[in-house]
Amino acid sequence: MIPSLPPRNDPRGTAVGHVMSQGPAPRPLTDDALSELLGRQQFGTLATVKRSGHPHLTTMVYGWDPEARIVRFSTTADRVKLKHLRNNPHAALHVQGGDPWSFAVAEGDAEVSDITTTPGDEVGRELLGMLPEAAKPEDETAFLAQLVAERRVVIRLKVDRLYGTALDIEG
Repeated sequence: MIPSLPPRNDPRGTAVGHVMSQGPAPRPLTDDALSELLGRQQFGTLATVKRSGHPHLTTMVYGWDPEARIVRFSTTADRVKLKHLRNNPHAALHVQGGDPWSFAVAEGDAEVSDITTTPGDEVGRELLGMLPEAAKPEDETAFLAQLVAERRVVIRLKVDRLYGTALDIEG
């Protein structure tokens, strides 16, 4: 059985509908804290814009370059998100913090690389460079050939706005 929330007029003031009404307000995160959160996580939700104007959301592995303020994603050339980005480059990445009360959002315009077509070409090297050291392949030549066979591209989200909050509560 799922516990129910107190009614809206509950005198304890602990909830109004599904929204907390007592306790601390969300705390905006600094640019440094947001950048650190993006660098600490590996998975986020990429939002692109469909022709209808509705969002298209997909969970992605990403890499954050704080100096360049670019989020990089690896994907294959046949994915619908690429069609959306070519029609409208506006995109956002939502990343959950270390608890359910914190998050970061990186917004900007995205560009899509060419497809890697030759093992070891510039796009293939960029894709290889996105891997953490612990995930580097033993056989780099085979890995680069696999990227070509999969028709991989790089999505580069050039971040022009970072925002997010944390809620300092216990429990």
